[in-house]
Amino acid sequence: MPLALYGHPFSSYTQKVLIALYENALPFAFRCVSPDHPAHTADWLRRWPLRKFPLLLDGNRAVVETSIIIEYLQLRHPGPVRLIPDDPEAALEVRFLDRFFDLHVMDAAQHAVNGAITGNPVKRAEGLALSIEKLDRAYLWAEGHLAGRTWAAGADFSLADCAAAPSLFYADWVHPIPDACPTLRAYRARLLARPAFARAVNEARPFRHLFPLGAPDRD
Repeated sequence: MPLALYGHPFSSYTQKVLIALYENALPFAFRCVSPDHPAHTADWLRRWPLRKFPLLLDGNRAVVETSIIIEYLQLRHPGPVRLIPDDPEAALEVRFLDRFFDLHVMDAAQHAVNGAITGNPVKRAEGLALSIEKLDRAYLWAEGHLAGRTWAAGADFSLADCAAAPSLFYADWVHPIPDACPTLRAYRARLLARPAFARAVNEARPFRHLFPLGAPDRD
């Protein structure tokens, strides 16, 4: 039975797993979770009532949480691109950077999105202000960390870059990476040029109207 991924193309965390699947050309069925696909939504909720996607289905085994899904794929469906290094210390750095981009970039940007979704101007302004505060700190740290590096953990594309790509993509929509962070801006551009992420971005283009802050006319 082929792999199946439940999620939505415009979801940053779905894109994170899509990058891993595309990097290794793994065959899978995509099952979109949306009002237009009620059967997929019902099956997803039955398998994971915590209502978070993506969810990977491998036969009868359901795997959730993006970082765990990507590690699972490397264990059970390895390909030529190893997204977690074999060396334990190198792997620890990759896992840390994965957490950094999820928790301090993507989650930081989400405050503005959540505020805009309410439709309340005060909550929208508060959410955006909190996102800006947190993203400015994250951008500055990442700028220093990425100096002299091609990818987040060094020369090799990894789990950390799977997390960084959608995180920085959407965070820059919320609060643009400043000119004072040229290294981070160049890294985001390299991620956008990576074929696996470029594919995920293109597949999500029809849904840009869903971005509650208004998607910019770029990328």
